[in-house]
Amino acid sequence: MYAIVKTGGKQYRVQEGQWLLVERLSADEGATVTLDPLLYVDGEELVDGEAIGRVTVSAEVLAHERGPKLRIVKFKPKRGYRRRTGHRQELTRIRISSIKLAKGRGRAAAKTREPAAPAAAQTSQEAGDGS
Repeated sequence: MYAIVKTGGKQYRVQEGQWLLVERLSADEGATVTLDPLLYVDGEELVDGEAIGRVTVSAEVLAHERGPKLRIVKFKPKRGYRRRTGHRQELTRIRISSIKLAKGRGRAAAKTREPAAPAAAQTSQEAGDGS
């Protein structure tokens, strides 16, 4: 069982008990946050689209951290132009505590149901061909 969640403009494949680093969340350490699911897969059952509202992915905030320092260097030869700056991304370490699916129909159940009746054929007068 796994889910695809979206946070901080990125998508992650997560399972229960897994930890990961995401862009900084506003929640305090020890707090529980709910992540936006995009897809849920459990064996034969697949939930996405409009039915994804039945899936709940919750995670516990373990710590707030900073990423590694990235060095940015600008240089133009023969002009004496040199610039060096750095950047450290603000990150949050979270652990996925639960992935739950509420009762209802998923895509696997939707495939087994019978197709809808075809729409009635239009007559030439309804089509407006003028005959």
